[in-house]
Amino acid sequence: MVFSSFDTKEKFEVLAYAKPEKIEPNTHVPFSGSPRKHPFDPERFVLVADPFTANTFYYEFRIADIGCAEELPNMTNIDGDAVPMARIWVNKRSVGIRSTPFIVDDITAP
Repeated sequence: MVFSSFDTKEKFEVLAYAKPEKIEPNTHVPFSGSPRKHPFDPERFVLVADPFTANTFYYEFRIADIGCAEELPNMTNIDGDAVPMARIWVNKRSVGIRSTPFIVDDITAP
């Protein structure tokens, strides 16, 4: 899964979750990024940490593990392209995946 360019149809709509009066840090952990639909599992979503950086990483969580979601200001690059951002509060003890894509290549000596 490569996130070199973002297509708006692939974004994961952050539904209006009812925000509790106070999120308990002993039951939830916040993660921020650009939410995207999972490429093949409708019960999961992807959260891209920094969508405009070439060396970014992403998280993968189950939608059922979301305790709360907050919309953050959009991130905009120098060309004016905007990407929606969100803070997702995930239940502690949930299983998440952190992935860092890279290109495999030979290391050459200078």
